[in-house]
Formats: sequence, C-alpha cells, structure tokens
Amino acid sequence: MNRPTGTDDGGTQDGPRLPRRGQGQLESQVLTVLRSAGGPATAGWVQEHLDGGLAYTTVITILTRLYAKKAVTRTRQGRSYVWTPASDEAGLAALRMRRVLDGERDREAVLARFVSALSPGDEARLRELLSRADDGADDRDGSDGSAAAEG
Repeated sequence: MNRPTGTDDGGTQDGPRLPRRGQGQLESQVLTVLRSAGGPATAGWVQEHLDGGLAYTTVITILTRLYAKKAVTRTRQGRSYVWTPASDEAGLAALRMRRVLDGERDREAVLARFVSALSPGDEARLRELLSRADDGADDRDGSDGSAAAEG
C-alpha cells in the first residue's frame, strides 16, 4: 500500500498538508454556496460550486447535518433531494445562539453574562428590540416569565 509518509514540515511526500478547517467552517461554506443558488439546489450543484474539491458523500453528510440542525430544508425531487437554506445569515446565527442557550442549565446566568459583555451600542439596540417585542406582548401568553418579573 502506498500511503504518504509524514515530513518534517507537517506535510506529506505528495505535497503540503491542507490546513484543517475550523469547527463549523465547512457547514458555513456549504450554506453560503446554497444561499447563492437563489433557490433549491441539489447536493451535486453545491459540490460543484464549493472550493476545495469535496467528495459528493461529504457534501451529503454536511447537508444532512444542517438539516438535523434545522438550518436547511429539503424536498424530494425524484430519487434525491433539493436543499434550501431555512433562513438568512442573521436567522441562522440566532438559531445557533438559541441552541447554545438551550443547552445551558442556568439560562439567567448565561443571559446576564451575555448582556454585561455587550458594547453600549449593542445594549441599546437590544433594549430597543426588546421594547418593540414587548409592544407585541398582547399576542403572547406570558409563559416566558416576563409577567412574573414585572409584578
């Protein structure tokens, strides 16, 4: 078997080793390409438009993981699927933030630390957004605890 062996510079005899992608970087690249499609796209289309020559099976795996995270939707077309981003970039970032918060035991502490780390400008924006959301509070049932905190 002809396996490449390591060299002193961390590469292989066949050439330098490609840098390892950061966590979530590949998913982000797939989402960026998928958004550029302007509509539903096949995994093959995504593969063709990605830089780096990923295998088709790798693209399918990434899309399936994104589907499990509710970051993309899929619709059966023939024997395969076409894929669509579930939201824009801001919506996907909000989904990631909510998932992190949902994974924590002490939500109040996490939210308090988050708010205390905001810049004054971001804190003002957040207060404005919360105020606007409060204007629509009549449509909510109060189960988020906000009524108890006020009274």
